[in-house]
Amino acid sequence: MTGLLSLRSSDGGRDLTRFLMSYKFGIDEMMTKINILKDEFTYIHEYTPIEHVKSRLKSADSVLGKAARKGIPLTLDSIRDNIHDIAGIRITCSFIQDAYRISDLLTGQQDITLIEVKDYIAEPKPNGYRSLHLIVEVPVFMSDRVESVRVEIQIRTVAMDFWASLEHKIFYKYDKAVPAALLDELKDAADVARNLDVKMEALHDEVREHGAALHVIASVE
Repeated sequence: MTGLLSLRSSDGGRDLTRFLMSYKFGIDEMMTKINILKDEFTYIHEYTPIEHVKSRLKSADSVLGKAARKGIPLTLDSIRDNIHDIAGIRITCSFIQDAYRISDLLTGQQDITLIEVKDYIAEPKPNGYRSLHLIVEVPVFMSDRVESVRVEIQIRTVAMDFWASLEHKIFYKYDKAVPAALLDELKDAADVARNLDVKMEALHDEVREHGAALHVIASVE
């Protein structure tokens, strides 16, 4: 409680505000990188693997509440070391292979450090949830120092995102006490979404191969 009061005091509040600002700037840095990739693919390759991008920054109350629930000491250093989803970005793609491609392109950049990967696409959660989760560290250049800020990036297909959004709404509606029958239906829906992803990717590959074959024929003629 003492730590919480300290962070909410006048001086502590200013420190917490500046602390959270560094995460906002971390989001800004990553969003610039993502938008550059998106624009490059659009104008040069005439195709972009990125459909939508959303970002969010946890509020001070949310950060402090999570720290308290997890028993993390209420200091900025402890929060920085133990809570890695203060800054979050969600990238939505058309196809599964795009998720891995974007991951490789981002983590391959020299100033980005990959901290952790959780591949829920290859190994879905028991409830059917699928997504590729990355924790990356990006430098943020402040007026008096350079901060290494951690950002959580979730990369998923449109089908995965639709399922996750629906699941979230259902859990909110039932206050997390979702009936077992409905949980089974959600798991079945996750399997349907997975099969749709696989089918659409196969169709995409078939169309791409057909286009490549036509290009070869045209060049020969």
